[in-house]
Amino acid sequence: METTGAGVEVVDSTLSGAPMIAMEAVNKHFGSLHVLKDINLQVDRGQVIVVLGPSGSGKSTLCRTINRLETIDSGTIAIDGEVLPAEGRKLAQLRSDVGMVFQSFNLFAHKTILQNVMLAPMKVRKAPKGKAREKAMELLERVDIANQADKYPAQLSGGQQQRVAIARSLAMNPKVMLFDEPTSALDPEMISEVLNVMTSLAKEGMTMVVVTHEMGFARGAANQVVFMADGAIVEAAEPAQFFENPQSDRAKDFLSKILKH
Repeated sequence: METTGAGVEVVDSTLSGAPMIAMEAVNKHFGSLHVLKDINLQVDRGQVIVVLGPSGSGKSTLCRTINRLETIDSGTIAIDGEVLPAEGRKLAQLRSDVGMVFQSFNLFAHKTILQNVMLAPMKVRKAPKGKAREKAMELLERVDIANQADKYPAQLSGGQQQRVAIARSLAMNPKVMLFDEPTSALDPEMISEVLNVMTSLAKEGMTMVVVTHEMGFARGAANQVVFMADGAIVEAAEPAQFFENPQSDRAKDFLSKILKH
């Protein structure tokens, strides 16, 4: 264990159970726009954090900085006790431990569903083809889409494609899963099939950070709700406390608009 100049203890995660994600004093600008303001966030192993907030509050940017899809201007982000470097092989290695599911499915159109899920383990983890295929089929079974394995993405519904995207992320055995508004591009009847997969992952103990507008998922699956506005974390609380007794005017205003509908 060592202590930094700021008096923050840096602990060997293998001994300590350091948080799976630790963001300290993270700032990010897009030009003159200050999109993340002194973000401090800790996510312990097996925790599900749901990030809520109005449009433009910085939720997606926060999610995308966790695996350096967006660079940061200052502060540190650590995954499982290891600080993410700005670039290089170490970053690629740490990034491969973080699965990400986006609003758009980003599947390879010219590859079958099965090939989409097999690709990264073979390329990045150097898994043998037979092993990668076996694992991919298990995962497609898990997200209830194994019967579509030989189809191409365009032949699937949006909800099915998003479940394939989740399976593809899980194929890398990630330590953490990030979800950036995974249901916002889906028709209403497809949303529940994706949320059901996410809920089962949460129950299995996957560490998850989820940016979403789905209040039912936030209430039912989250250990903690983080509410953002204007690039800052305004409050963080357990779901029951946040929804029933929000502390800030911004959160009260947000919930009054959302929960009336």
